[in-house]
Amino acid sequence: MRNAHSAAAVRKAEGALMERLPEGALMQRAAAGLAAACSRMLPRTYGARVVLLVGSGDNGGDALYAGALLARRGASVRAVLAGSRVHEGGLAALRAVGGRTVAAPSGGRSIGDSAAAEEIAAADLLVDGLVGIGGSGGLREPHAALAGLAGAALAPTVAVDLPSGIDADTGTASGPTVRADVTVTFGTHKPGLFVDPGAERAGVVELVDIGLGPELSGPSLECPQSGDVARLLPRPTGESDKYRRGVLAMAVGSDRYRGAAVLAVGGALRAGVGMVRYAGSEGVVGEVLSRWPEAVASVLDPMDPLAALPRRVAAWVVGPGRGLHPMARAELEAVVETELPVLLDADAVTLVSKKPELVRERSAPTLLTPHAGELARLLPGTERTDVEGGRLSYASRAADEYGCTVLLKGSTTVVAEPGRPAVANPTGSPLLATAGTGDVLAGVIGSFMAAGLAPREAAAAGAYVHGLAARLARDGAPVSASDLFDALPAALAEVG
Repeated sequence: MRNAHSAAAVRKAEGALMERLPEGALMQRAAAGLAAACSRMLPRTYGARVVLLVGSGDNGGDALYAGALLARRGASVRAVLAGSRVHEGGLAALRAVGGRTVAAPSGGRSIGDSAAAEEIAAADLLVDGLVGIGGSGGLREPHAALAGLAGAALAPTVAVDLPSGIDADTGTASGPTVRADVTVTFGTHKPGLFVDPGAERAGVVELVDIGLGPELSGPSLECPQSGDVARLLPRPTGESDKYRRGVLAMAVGSDRYRGAAVLAVGGALRAGVGMVRYAGSEGVVGEVLSRWPEAVASVLDPMDPLAALPRRVAAWVVGPGRGLHPMARAELEAVVETELPVLLDADAVTLVSKKPELVRERSAPTLLTPHAGELARLLPGTERTDVEGGRLSYASRAADEYGCTVLLKGSTTVVAEPGRPAVANPTGSPLLATAGTGDVLAGVIGSFMAAGLAPREAAAAGAYVHGLAARLARDGAPVSASDLFDALPAALAEVG
């Protein structure tokens, strides 16, 4: 598990550690790790042109000390000084080994034809030390202009701790940011490195251990790896039967959206559920059984549809393609009145947004799986663009307001639950931005819930396996939702 801690937790841990260390020792540790990462990115260090973008904070000091180490190995190092002040010790160390400085233009002067711009354009490697974990509110000048020049340069960029302009706690960006190829982060990961847009702009993240571990409190965000997911996955044993492996009830699909039922049921079956008990109209039942004869299906009576809803099940999935009509509302209300674990997706989420007490007053395990637009409907006064720009914040807010687990789908899938660290899924892929993949995901997660996993763990494991399946389905080529069926067993096998 890769754990991430808030900026406040990192500062507190650093303060406690610095009280026991000689002055400057912590920065020297960080600088050594940064310099080593920079050397690995260069064909050779000797003779390489390294340009440091240096702000006023400790990130600027880290960059200067790392630059001094690179200069000792023969690199030609230039520091573009952009802050109102500079770390004096780092600057002295750089100058002592032949490093030179260039002042970034200020006072409204153009940076485009400046000496700083020339150095950036000629660099073999750029080191972003403009703004650290304390930065907020977007980059100001000349930092914003320097970020733009770095983005246009041919040289790769290494970010110090996190890309400048990215909020360390949320991954949000308020304006221009540095786009790094590699981010070297110190002591612990920062949540913003795992959540878009921060994750996308961080590139490859390398963690440098500077001794913070014993001083850190619990993480605010977790990013699972394959072994973590493997430990969560339900495993059949010699005593397993279809009931012990979990019976999942599904109220999904409709005459208008028959494919939603086929996709969701298939996701559950291919994820290893013991049995699917499906309920729907006669036409949809026929579609489901034609594709998945192993499903147990019931035709609902239009005059009394609730009478034929499945009984003796371990969990429910409700919503994908089901519709917003009165019978769908009645069905949803009947399901949430049970004490069974329930996953609510798509149309069910929209119905909940119109009657929030259905979830807020529920004590049994509940998982909402909205995309950004659906989450915005759950939080009146919120726009889809707000959610997309602050995924972690809004997922956490929805979880708190509804008192349940929330999986927010999108460029970074985030799982939030009150009182627990959020989870950022690392296997997400743009390949999943096609119709029906969310229906498959609902089935996968539902199968894990039916097998006994709590909503947060089922959501984290399901999102991981689902994203991995998309990568495996066609070797990185575009996929459709049904392509995931064959890839899901392969993904489960790869996780182990």
